[in-house]
Amino acid sequence: MKLTKKKIAVTLFFIATFSILIFGFKYLDLDKKSKTTSPQSKSGYFLGTYINIKIYDNPSDEVFNNVFDILKDIENKMSINISNSEVSRINQNSGQVAVKVSPETFEVIKKGKYYSDLSKGNFDISIGPLVELWGIGSNHARVPSSAEIEDAKNKINYNDILLDEDNSTVKLKNKNMIIDLGGIAKGYSADKIVEYLKSKGIKTAIIDLGGNIYALGKSPTKDAWSIGIQNPIESRGEHLGVLNINNKSVVTSGVYERFLEKDGKKYHHILNPFTGYPVENQLVSTTIVSDKSIDGDALSTTLFTLGVKDGLKFIESIEDVDAILVNSNKEVYITSGLKDKFKVTNNEYKIVN
Repeated sequence: MKLTKKKIAVTLFFIATFSILIFGFKYLDLDKKSKTTSPQSKSGYFLGTYINIKIYDNPSDEVFNNVFDILKDIENKMSINISNSEVSRINQNSGQVAVKVSPETFEVIKKGKYYSDLSKGNFDISIGPLVELWGIGSNHARVPSSAEIEDAKNKINYNDILLDEDNSTVKLKNKNMIIDLGGIAKGYSADKIVEYLKSKGIKTAIIDLGGNIYALGKSPTKDAWSIGIQNPIESRGEHLGVLNINNKSVVTSGVYERFLEKDGKKYHHILNPFTGYPVENQLVSTTIVSDKSIDGDALSTTLFTLGVKDGLKFIESIEDVDAILVNSNKEVYITSGLKDKFKVTNNEYKIVN
């Protein structure tokens, strides 16, 4: 059956709406029926995901319109699914010439390369060849051959992303390299929205970019926002615990988000750049709590590859960043900064450290 563009868009919208029910977070703060606490919210579809902006400070329509303009601008510059985006032009010119980009795209690629280096390649923004090969979450998902995986792995190396800050250019050293900012662009977008809202005097809001949450200010009903962390075994917004925060980003990655099933085996979308296959350890979800959402994006993916022991050690070494890790045995690990901020509410789970 041939799908029209309109049907495809509607299908994607309902997929995204369903995904937000089973992924990431559930807001536990109840909105009082008063002018001071009742929010205004608007939703849309950007950066490949369903987004919702909820503001409590009587915002004008112009504020929401400008937020959506910010998202659209970032998408037009950084999406690999838009053929004339800046990132697509970088990829199209791999192994050939440097491409001049906007300050925004340069900033995100620079930050992505920084976290690729900090994680020693466990998070790598040049992972595009593997992502494209597996296609998990797309209509062409498949299990590639070992030869194909080896070939794709040889194209991955963040050190071969050449940045020229003076001229704001990016060059991929080798042919067929692919930068994929899907693991970091949503976080950057959340941070830019927070920056914009603050400039407009808005003090209380929830920014939800498909599971990337930023809780701005204090909850209108109490000091801290109560954010429910998704139970990775269940669906439809069931949470395993509650995180109390304010002015923080919360980003969760899970093996349940997108996956391919073949011959009775599930292959999730979090790929190991060293093996070329989906990460295989007992982790089923990782949550990063940080001041900046772009940091949470990169670090939540990094944790999956590192595993519990090395992941906890890694996060504890980074200032003002905390984590929640959940394994398939329903064991929960948290970093020291969350001892008084996170509580398990589902008795099937327990904190073990």
